[in-house]
Amino acid sequence: MVLMGSMCPRRPLGLLLALLAAAALANQLEDIPHNEVKNWALKFGVDLWEFGRHFTKMNQIQNKYHEYNVDVVRKDGLLLVRELAAEVKNHMDFKINAVMRIMDSAEAAALSAGSGASDGAPGSYYDARWLNVHADDGTLAARARRLSLTPSRHFDHIAVNSSYSAVLMPPYINTDDGEVQNQIAWSEHLDPLFVNNYEIDPTLSWQYYASSTGFMRRYPAMSWPPEDGYSHHARDFYDFRSSNWFVEAATSPKDLVILLDDSDDLSSSYWRLAKSTVSALLDTLGPNDFVNIYRYSDTVSELHTCYTKVLAQAIPETIRELKTTLWNAELSGGVANLTGALTSAFEILHRYNRTGQGCQCNQAIAVIGAGGGAAGVKGVFRTWNWPHMPVRIFTYRVGGDAAAGHTMKDMACTNKGFYVTINEHSEIKSKVLHFVEVLARPLVMYQTVHPVHWSPAYVGGRSSSLADDGMGQLMSSVTVPIFDRRNHTQREANLLGVVGTDVPIDQLKKLVPPYKLGVNGYSFMVDNNGHVLYHPDLRPLHTNEEYTETLRPLYSSVDLTDVELLVDSDENSRVNLTSLLLDLRHDMIEQREGETEIAVKVQYDNMRRVATRRQRYFYSPVDGTPFSLAAVLPDGYGMYELQAEQEVKHSPINVTEYFKGENWKVHPDWVYCEYASTSDQSFNSAEEQLVHFLSRTGRPGWKWMSLRPRALTLHNAHKKQDRDSYYCDKTLVQSLIRDAMVIKELDAHTGHASHHNHPIATLMALLTRQGRFHKFVVTLSFIATRSGLLKWTENTNTSRSTDSAESHFSERYARAFDSEWYRRAVEHHAIEPESFVFSVPFRDGSEAEELSGRPPLVLATHAVFVESRGHRAPAAVVGLHFQLDSLAKHFLNVTSACTVGTVCKKTCAGDELDCYILDDNGFIILSEDASQTGRFFGQVDGTIMDSLVQDRIYKKVVVHDHQGRCPDSRNPFSGDGHKLTPLKPLSWLGSYLTSLLAVWFPLWETARARARPYAEEEVDYEDYENEDGENDDDLDRDRGTYEIIIDGLGETSRDNGRSHTGPSPPPGGGGGAMPPPPREAARSAAVRPCDTSAELFTLQSSRLNTAQPLKGKLTNCHNSGCERPFSVQKIPHSNLILLVVDTLCPCGAKRLDVRPREAGARAACRPAPARHRRRAAHCGSYHPEEIEIQSCGRGERMVPAITSLIVPLVLRLVIST
Repeated sequence: MVLMGSMCPRRPLGLLLALLAAAALANQLEDIPHNEVKNWALKFGVDLWEFGRHFTKMNQIQNKYHEYNVDVVRKDGLLLVRELAAEVKNHMDFKINAVMRIMDSAEAAALSAGSGASDGAPGSYYDARWLNVHADDGTLAARARRLSLTPSRHFDHIAVNSSYSAVLMPPYINTDDGEVQNQIAWSEHLDPLFVNNYEIDPTLSWQYYASSTGFMRRYPAMSWPPEDGYSHHARDFYDFRSSNWFVEAATSPKDLVILLDDSDDLSSSYWRLAKSTVSALLDTLGPNDFVNIYRYSDTVSELHTCYTKVLAQAIPETIRELKTTLWNAELSGGVANLTGALTSAFEILHRYNRTGQGCQCNQAIAVIGAGGGAAGVKGVFRTWNWPHMPVRIFTYRVGGDAAAGHTMKDMACTNKGFYVTINEHSEIKSKVLHFVEVLARPLVMYQTVHPVHWSPAYVGGRSSSLADDGMGQLMSSVTVPIFDRRNHTQREANLLGVVGTDVPIDQLKKLVPPYKLGVNGYSFMVDNNGHVLYHPDLRPLHTNEEYTETLRPLYSSVDLTDVELLVDSDENSRVNLTSLLLDLRHDMIEQREGETEIAVKVQYDNMRRVATRRQRYFYSPVDGTPFSLAAVLPDGYGMYELQAEQEVKHSPINVTEYFKGENWKVHPDWVYCEYASTSDQSFNSAEEQLVHFLSRTGRPGWKWMSLRPRALTLHNAHKKQDRDSYYCDKTLVQSLIRDAMVIKELDAHTGHASHHNHPIATLMALLTRQGRFHKFVVTLSFIATRSGLLKWTENTNTSRSTDSAESHFSERYARAFDSEWYRRAVEHHAIEPESFVFSVPFRDGSEAEELSGRPPLVLATHAVFVESRGHRAPAAVVGLHFQLDSLAKHFLNVTSACTVGTVCKKTCAGDELDCYILDDNGFIILSEDASQTGRFFGQVDGTIMDSLVQDRIYKKVVVHDHQGRCPDSRNPFSGDGHKLTPLKPLSWLGSYLTSLLAVWFPLWETARARARPYAEEEVDYEDYENEDGENDDDLDRDRGTYEIIIDGLGETSRDNGRSHTGPSPPPGGGGGAMPPPPREAARSAAVRPCDTSAELFTLQSSRLNTAQPLKGKLTNCHNSGCERPFSVQKIPHSNLILLVVDTLCPCGAKRLDVRPREAGARAACRPAPARHRRRAAHCGSYHPEEIEIQSCGRGERMVPAITSLIVPLVLRLVIST
C-alpha cells in the first residue's frame, strides 16, 4: 500500500511535466508568429498587385485590343520554317552568284594576261598602305597615290571608295616578283565586276581576290591602317593563306599525320624551328580535316597521350590542345626511326580509309625533322603506297645534312608531295603553304568543279545596324578557288587564288523575323559538322580585336549539343546526351525536314538565373549550302500568335500621329522598312527611319514591297537595284501601328489632367489626390509590345538626369522584346497569370559595394495576354520602376503590424526576427539591410538556403557552360611572370654584348640573324622571340591562350613596332614609324576556354500554394543546442516569397554561390563523344595526269653557322684597314 500510495502522487506529476514540455515546445514553435507571416505576405502581395493593376491599366489594354478585329491562331511550325529557310537560301544564292561571277572573270583575266610581267609595279596600283600618305613637307609621298575615301556604315564604318579596289599584303611579300606584279595587274580588271555586283546586290559586304602569291585585292578600296582610326592598334595585314576561308576553298578535306623528329639529330634551336613548322601546319586545318601528331626517335608515340590510335577532328579545341602539348614537349633524344614512324602513320591512315572514318578524301603524311633514320623507307612505300600513291608525303627538312636532304626530297617526289628546307622562322609560313598548293592540284587539273565553301562563324567588323555598339558582328565568308588555265611549257597545276565575299550573320537573322517566332522563340543554323553558325546562346571566345588590327578572323566552332542544355541529361557529364537532341542534330546535319519536342534549361542574366521548359523544334535544310535552319517555339503559349493589324489606308488619322514625342522606341535590329542600300542613307536612329517610311505610306502610289528580290541563276542577266528601292514588312508595320493605336487611344480616353498627357501619369495624380497608394514611388512606367514598340512615361520629379553615369531605361532596353524581364514575364504568366515579376539589379557581394546616391530601383513586369476563340497569346508586357526605399518602407509598415484583435510579440521591426523577400531564383529583393538587395541569399545565409532546398521550396539546377572562360595561369600579369633560371643573368649579359657588337659592327646583326637557328644555347620558350616578327598574339594562340578585353579599353602592353624584311608603309609621313601607344595591361585579362558549371535555383511554387506558411527549423547548428526556426510564405500575385528567420540562435552560416566555377577536370584521356558529321559534297584528291608534274620541292644550301658569323667580321676588319 505504501508503494501504491507513494506512486499515486507521481502520476499527476509526470503528466504535468509532459504538458509543460509540450507547452514549452509550442511556445518555441511560436517564436515566429506564423499566422502573422501569412497575413503579412497576403497584404503586401495584394497591395502591390492592386496598385500595379490599376497603374498599368492592363485590363484596359486587353479590352482595347478586343475593340478591333483580332484573332489568335496556332502556328504551323513546319510551314513557317520552310518559308524562312527559302528566304535564307535566296539571300545566300545572291552571295554565291556574286562570287561565281568574280571567279569567271578572274580566270578569264588571268588567261588573257599571259605569263609576262605587266604593269603591276609599285606605285601603279592602289596599295592600301600608300593611300593618301604624305611626306613631311605635306606633298604626296613617293609610291603613294591619292584616293578620295568616305566613311561608310555598310562597310564596318570604314572610309572607303566604292569605285575602286585596293591591294593589301603582308610586309614580307616581294612586290618586285614578276608573278606578283602580273597578278596585281590583271586582277585590277575585276574592279568593274566588283562595282556591278554591289549594284545588283547592295547588301554585299567586302569582295576580294586573294592571290596565292600573298596579296589581296579588296573591294571597296580602303587604306591600311584605315584613315578613320578604325583600330588604334592596327598592325600589319595578316597572311590569309592559312585561313579557313582560303585553305578550305582551295583544297578538299584531308586526313593528316604529322611526324615530328625529336631525336639527337635536332639541336634545341632546330627543335623550336620544327615545332613552329608543326604549328603552322596545324593552322591550315579546319573542321572538315582530321589530324594527329607522332613524335619519333628510338620509339614512335603520339605527341598527345589522349589521342592514341585515332585521328582527331581538327576543330579549334583539338588544335588548341595539340599546340599546348606541342609547345610543352621536350626534346627526347635518341636515334631517329623514321621507318617505324612512317609505318605507324600508314597503318592508321589505312585503317581510317578502310573503315570509312575520317574525311574519306585526301590523305597525307608530313615529316618534319633532320631526315635521319630513313633507311628502309622505300620498303615502307612499296608496302603501303606504291604504285597508286593514295597518301601524299610532305617533307620539311629542319637541320640535318645534304644527304638527308636528298633522301627527304626523294620521299616527297616519289609520293606526290613536296619538299622544302626550313632554315629560319621567317620562311615557315610561306613554305608550309606548298602543302596547300599541292593538295589543290587535282581540282586545278579538272578545272570543271569550283567547290563553294562557307567558313565557320567569326567576329568581324562593326555592324551596319543603327544600334551598332562597336563590338563587332558575327560573319561568315563564302569563297571559291581560282584556277590557272594558261598553257605552260612544263605540266603545271597552279592555284591562282581564291575569291569571296564576307556575309554578316545579322543579314541572315533579318530573314528570320523574331516577331514570327514570338517571345522566347528563337532560330539557329547548323552546318555539316553540327556546329552552329548562329544561336542566341553562342558566345564566341574572341572579340573582334584581332580582326580590326590585322583583318585576321578567329573562328568559332561550337557544337549544337553545347548550346542546347537538356533538363534530363546527366548533370555530371557532358557526353551522356539524350537521343532526342542527338536525333535533332543528326537530321539537321543530313539536311532533313522535321520536328521534335525537347525539355531544356534556359539561362538568364548571364547565367545567374535558370528556367526549364519544353520547346518545339522545327527544322528544314537551306538547299545549296551546308546549313540547316531551325525555328524553336516554346510549348504552350509559343504555339499561338496574336493577329491584330491596322490597315494604313483605313486608319482614322495619319499613322505618323501615333509616333509623336520622344518617349518611344522600336527594336533597332528589326526590319520594319529599309532601303536596299544602307550606304546612301543618313538615318540616325531606327525611329527616324520608321517615321520616314510611315510618312511615305500616305502618299499616292505607295507599295509595300514586302517581297525581297529573287536571286536568278548564275548566267541570267541580273537587274541593278534602284537607288531608292526598299523593303517593308507589311505585317510587322501594321501590327506596330495597331499597338501604337491601342496606347494612343488610352491616352485620349484618360484626359489631359497630367502634365505628361499619359494615362499612367493621370492615374498617378488621381490616386495621389485620393491618398491611395501614396506609399509607393514609381519613377517610370512602360509598355513593350509584340511588334517591338517600347513606350514609357517618367514622373516629373524623376526625369532623366544628364549627369548620371547610368544609361536611361530606354537606351538599355531598346530591344525590349529580347530583354530578360519581357521573357520572364511571359514565362511566369503560365505559372500565375495574375502576378508581377519583380527583379532588382544583381549585386555580387564579393567586394564592399556601396549603393549609389540614387536609390536602387525595383522592376515589376506583367505580361498582357489577349484571348480569342479559347486561345491566348502574349500581346505586350507592362511594367513599373519602383524606388526601393518606398517598397521597403511599406514592407516594414506591413510586417511591423499585427492582425486586428491580436497581440504579437515579435515583428520584423524588432531584433528577434530577420525578414527577407526573395525572388523565384533566390535573390534578395528586400531586406532590413539595404546593402543585401540584389545579392543571392545563399551568400548571406547559406544554411537557411540549403534548408530551403532540402525542404523542396527551391530546386537546385546545375547548369553546365561549355563556352566558359577561365583565367589563364600564363597571363604575364597574373604575378607569375617569366621563369628566372640560373643561366638567365648570363643570357642577359650575352644579349647586351651582342647588342654592343651590333653597334660597332653593323654586319654582325645580319650574321647573327642568320646564325640564330643553329645556336645551341638553351632558351626557355617563354623567353624566345620569334624570328619572323610574329608577335606575342600568335605565340599565345599557338599555346592555347586567348585574351578577352574586359572593358574594351585594350589588352596587354606589347611592342608593335614594325621591323620587316619587306616594304613597310610610312605612318602618314615621310619619317620613321612611331610605335603605337602602349596598351593598358591592367584592363585586360588572359583567359582560356574551359567548361564551367553553376548551381542555380528555381522556386517550386506548387510547394507553397497552401493556406499556411511552411515552417522549418535548424537544429544542432550551435554548440549551445539552441534551434533556429524560420517561416516561408508565398507572396500572392508575384514571383516572391516572404522568409522570416528567428535570430536568437547564432547558427553558423555557410555560403552558397551562383557564380560559375570551372568544372572538374575530365577523366584522363576520356574519349570525346563520337559526333555525327556529313562529309563535303565534293572530293578532289586524284587526277591521272598529276604524275606528270615535276615540281615537287626545292632546297637551299645550308651555310654553317660559324661561317655566317666569321665572314662578315673578317670583311669588316679588311674594310676598316
